[in-house]
Amino acid sequence: MKKLMIVAAACALTAGSFAETAGFQLSLTPDIALQDRDTEIKGVSIGVWNENPGAQWQIGFVNGSTGDSKGFAWLPYLTFYNYAENFSGVHWAWVNNTSGKFVGWQSGIVNIAQEEFVGLQSAWVNYTAKMHGVQLGLVNYAKTVDEWAFQLGLVNIIEDNPWFSNLPGELAQGMIIANWSFGD
Repeated sequence: MKKLMIVAAACALTAGSFAETAGFQLSLTPDIALQDRDTEIKGVSIGVWNENPGAQWQIGFVNGSTGDSKGFAWLPYLTFYNYAENFSGVHWAWVNNTSGKFVGWQSGIVNIAQEEFVGLQSAWVNYTAKMHGVQLGLVNYAKTVDEWAFQLGLVNIIEDNPWFSNLPGELAQGMIIANWSFGD
């Protein structure tokens, strides 16, 4: 019976290492982990530094997502950095950075959506290249707006807004307290 248990455990571990999808990830770094960094995680990732594609709840100091991922990345007050290529869901960390499209809610000290943001950004500093949604922070910046955007904070910049020429649909390139663009 003991040999059967050992063989079954070995088969389960071997099958898990060749699987393209797993339900659980445990990691110190992306290269020192239970699952390979290319394995899609559909479940929970716990670690010091997580980095996998998939639909997952990531609990760690640094959480990364590759490809088109979704989920919730957060460890209360201890997540320092969340990063992703394309992400849908919630990123809560001191710094959140998405290189592609982010859909959902980014919250922290600094939020960055390098290409496109749809949803809510709430932080001291919010930045996006293309925005559709709401930014709440001390400094809010959007290079361009898709359909509509609203910013509330100390400094609010929508770079492609004309200066007071399309009121009430658009306010200005830069404003204190509030700025918006409600498209065509």
